[in-house]
Amino acid sequence: MARQLRIEYEGAFYHVMARGDRREAIVLSDVDRVDFLETMARACLRSGWRLHAWVLMSNHYHWLLETPRANLVDGMRWFQDTYTRRFTVRNRQWGHVFGGRYKAVILDPEDADGLYFQALLDYIHLNPVRAAMVDPGEGPGLLEYTWSSLSRGYANAPSRRAPWMVTEIGLGVKQCSDSVSGRQRFVRLLEERAREERRDAGMVDLENQTLQSTLRRGWYWGSEALKERLLEKRSGGATRNRDYRLSQQGRETVEQGAEKIAAEMLAGFGLGAGELRGLPGSDERKVRIAARLHEETTVSQGWIAQRLGMGSAGNVSQQLYRMRKEQGNEK
Repeated sequence: MARQLRIEYEGAFYHVMARGDRREAIVLSDVDRVDFLETMARACLRSGWRLHAWVLMSNHYHWLLETPRANLVDGMRWFQDTYTRRFTVRNRQWGHVFGGRYKAVILDPEDADGLYFQALLDYIHLNPVRAAMVDPGEGPGLLEYTWSSLSRGYANAPSRRAPWMVTEIGLGVKQCSDSVSGRQRFVRLLEERAREERRDAGMVDLENQTLQSTLRRGWYWGSEALKERLLEKRSGGATRNRDYRLSQQGRETVEQGAEKIAAEMLAGFGLGAGELRGLPGSDERKVRIAARLHEETTVSQGWIAQRLGMGSAGNVSQQLYRMRKEQGNEK
């Protein structure tokens, strides 16, 4: 069966989620958890993403993600490939870390009263309660779980938040100010919700649904009007509306940006296409270009290898590792 197309457009909001392969763990230690957060942060900075909520559990994660640019697919490919590679090397494992495709359910951007946004915000932050990892009625409550945007974002002062962590809408839908008392109230309201309803009966389990079933059956976060718009885009309307892009178009935009960087650096080194192909895959200039492409774009290492004549994605990865190690930056 052909894969479902992803719907991408500027300013889109998504509920992104993924589980471990065969529901196994995606983190085995706090070292893995820190690396997951660092990789997530790099994906946000590379792609210009804004995270409104996130939680990392032992075998899955959830994000409430905003994409100012139409680049969900490329950013997610970079994130999951990068984390998988680092996880398997660090833990001496083989194979997949994530099971199948990640899910990306669209949230209505015209949700003026915050109904869907607030429901999803609570759904994400209450994951540790549903997993019986924290008790909202005892001790530090929800803040005891430190691997979510509640403890690392909403409970913190703005100066202690990452630049890609966004709390304005989340605080706003609960009518909380971004002050000490307002942030405390936000946590209290969430804990009250958890105590009243250990699991929100109104929530739909979205984790095993395809985009097709999500839209057809109404399992999406938005109005009926949103459903109609998305179904129109998926059935062909996207090609007639410049505000919406299907995955291939978004990928082409990313590759155009990478091509511009590569051409600029090649010109700076005084290298033409013919000279580039004649250089070994370990040439310092090639590696420097590859490093910038890897740091500033979401193109794959296979694309970099082909563009720079570096043989394979494996060689690109090896050369970048050596460069970081020589610079003392390899973690």
